[in-house]
Amino acid sequence: MMQLPKDQYVDTGLLSSVFNHTTASYKFYWFLAILESVEQVNSEKRFIEIAKHELFARMIANAWYTVNYFHLSFGAHDKIEIAINKINEIKNFEIDERKDTLSSKLINSSSRDIHQILNHFDKNVPFKFLSPWLGTGAERVIKEKSQENYNLPPYSLYDDRILIQPAWFDYFRRNSGLLKDFCYWNLALFLAARNPNVPNIPNKLIRPLKRQSLLNQKKEFWDLVITHKQGSIDCIYTNSKLGIGEYAVEHFIPFQFVTHDLMWNLIPASPSFNSIKSDKLPDLNKYFKSFYEVQKEAVSIIKLSQPKNKFLSDYLVMFDELIPTEAKYRSRIEPLISIAYNNGFEFLQ
Repeated sequence: MMQLPKDQYVDTGLLSSVFNHTTASYKFYWFLAILESVEQVNSEKRFIEIAKHELFARMIANAWYTVNYFHLSFGAHDKIEIAINKINEIKNFEIDERKDTLSSKLINSSSRDIHQILNHFDKNVPFKFLSPWLGTGAERVIKEKSQENYNLPPYSLYDDRILIQPAWFDYFRRNSGLLKDFCYWNLALFLAARNPNVPNIPNKLIRPLKRQSLLNQKKEFWDLVITHKQGSIDCIYTNSKLGIGEYAVEHFIPFQFVTHDLMWNLIPASPSFNSIKSDKLPDLNKYFKSFYEVQKEAVSIIKLSQPKNKFLSDYLVMFDELIPTEAKYRSRIEPLISIAYNNGFEFLQ
């Protein structure tokens, strides 16, 4: 278990237990929202008041990309996922909206429906987070105890805001990075239990600042294959001829699901079709055989011409040999397609 930094003024043992027996995601995102708010406060302040509405907006903004882009399941009755789906119905925000921009839009929204969705978290989130310090009594009792600073909780609860206690403010400020890691580590465990067959859960918790370029995969692998094939390769989707500089490197299973750029899942494709396909799933009955034949030939070419090519090792991450039989290749890919579909990814029409 990840250990939190010790402190002589606050009980970090109780903080370590805050995510024990968690049945919903709200505690993780509530804590992340508090830490982000603390980071933005002038360092000379000793007390910090934060509007609950602001924290609820930050909760949604932190979970937005995970729900909308990666389609992870939070559980059938999880309020975060339900709230994001409702907001999507009300307002056409971008899927890849920047977190700070989204939280600001939510905070300043004039929509009564959005305000109602955000304020729904006030029923449980702020006072249940304090249960390690103040027990599991009624909200009124927890609020009174927090205002009396009983058992030194991280914050006092009021109707429309929280007040971070000075010792906790200092602790959060000094250890913000480690505390976020602690929160994300526990959130990854929580989501892994609800998405047991989904790969790379930790990489699906935050919006990446920038996607990795596939230029090396182009120049050091597929350009070599195309050169060996006398200057062109067939697009498996459109049957058009693709020359060097005339193709996109496409994720056969969408990046949003696998979250990696390993070669066993990459293939040259028509740039226009690649844009249309986007995060859609391929029909294996229609496309897999062609996909496999291109992969098989490409590996054979690279293995013969450049046996030390670094991208050959990508296949060994997935398989126990560079290029398995068609049946074995499909048997590894087909379950991933099924899981992605069950998590909300749609098939290419």
